[in-house]
Amino acid sequence: MDRGTTDNPANPAPQRTSRAHRDTRGPGGRVPLAPHPDRLLPPEPSQRAIARRLYESVRDLPVISPHGHVDARLLAEDEAFTDPASLLVTPDHYVTRLLHAHGVPMNELGLPDRDNAGAPAEPRAVWRAFCEHWHLFLGTASRQWIEAELHDVLGVTVQPSAETADELFDELTERLRRPEFRPRALYEAFGIEVLATTDDPADDLAHHRALADDPSWPGRVVPTFRPDRYLDATKPDWPAALDALAEASGIDTGDYAGLVRALENRREYFRARGATATDHSAPDAGTLFLDAGEAQRLFERVRSGSGGPEDARALSRQLLGEMARMSSEDGMVMALHTGVRRNHHPETLRRFGPDTGHDIPLQAEFTTTLQPMLERFGTNPRFQTVVFTLDETVFSRELAPLAGFYPSVYLGAPWWFLDAPRAMQRFRDAVTETAGFYRNAGFIDDTRGFCSIPARHDTARRVDAAHLASLVAEHVVSEDDAATVIHDLHDRQPRTAFRL
Repeated sequence: MDRGTTDNPANPAPQRTSRAHRDTRGPGGRVPLAPHPDRLLPPEPSQRAIARRLYESVRDLPVISPHGHVDARLLAEDEAFTDPASLLVTPDHYVTRLLHAHGVPMNELGLPDRDNAGAPAEPRAVWRAFCEHWHLFLGTASRQWIEAELHDVLGVTVQPSAETADELFDELTERLRRPEFRPRALYEAFGIEVLATTDDPADDLAHHRALADDPSWPGRVVPTFRPDRYLDATKPDWPAALDALAEASGIDTGDYAGLVRALENRREYFRARGATATDHSAPDAGTLFLDAGEAQRLFERVRSGSGGPEDARALSRQLLGEMARMSSEDGMVMALHTGVRRNHHPETLRRFGPDTGHDIPLQAEFTTTLQPMLERFGTNPRFQTVVFTLDETVFSRELAPLAGFYPSVYLGAPWWFLDAPRAMQRFRDAVTETAGFYRNAGFIDDTRGFCSIPARHDTARRVDAAHLASLVAEHVVSEDDAATVIHDLHDRQPRTAFRL
């Protein structure tokens, strides 16, 4: 049998674990699914009472989602979800990566496999694999989100298991056909006030336009300008990307000045359709600011193929510097999601493509790396950047001091591998004493899983309630001040940091 990316005769896939030997289930393997109402709140009774009050004060606030990866097509077309596997398992790399780590091949999780021309695994089989391995998610942030999705959003009352898999699949498939579970109805039920998508600069944003022009649609969905494909000159498909940008903008990208004009053109196109931010992923946040002649010569070497890897990296940093310069002029917020080794496993990338769970964090440095950009734009009132990291060691050492001086710098929420409850707590402990609460950009869900949006925001609200309750109990802040802070963290701050 094809074992996906785990097929290695020298290192065979681990045996799939089973809970069949454990006698902990009721009849038919049914265990209740009932997330505790005090989950993530402090265990000490007096602090828990404070945290409950703080959480209750923000539990029903509108959801402000300034960065995520839900496709606008989902809401524009408003088609019913087909089944729970394609909704909750296949698109969620938090789920697929952990299952893969335990020996479940990617091609058994619904991901199209370039080595097998046939259709991906059937949704029911994908769902069975997920339910069989449900216990593997214990202790993970994903488990909390999925429990909330299943229970709070989809009305599931028994835990997934090998025994309940088919029953749950049928129950959820039927439920997802109902009008109240279509994407637009869920958007309203989730209390989303604004949802930012992530979009290629060459995208015509047709689905965003369709939503904006639909008088029956009251929601707000805004694009985000994500130009990585056109800035990363180290990638082999970079020349082809420039051709696509030229077609979208109507501007020749055959020289450096043309590429810059084309990027400016598409930024303006996005701004006219509601975009307030750009988003950038790179190994680091380094920028260059070469003069026009030197930039053109560098561009020519890289575009012609005569330049080396260092030239390509330098050009990438130069183009990121251009993005900072443009933000200082047009006011679009520059979100920096850096410090990731993308597509760590080449064979998984080849067979299943990117965003399939094998991006790995890198060690980060910001004090020196950000200086060229901040010395030019750090005190410019038009310029604003939100800096994210996957390296906890820089929270208090570098990022909090930077945000504690530069009015343009906001601290991005714990992101990706750090968007877990205890990592969020560590972030608050590390940055607040230096930068306070109001140099923070609030919470981002950064999700492709539409139904995880309310669950992730709820987790963040609970964590902040717990953190603030401890400060109230220690008489560092009053409960009235804590109530103001938690409201601002989940309403005012994301609006301010992302200029929504």
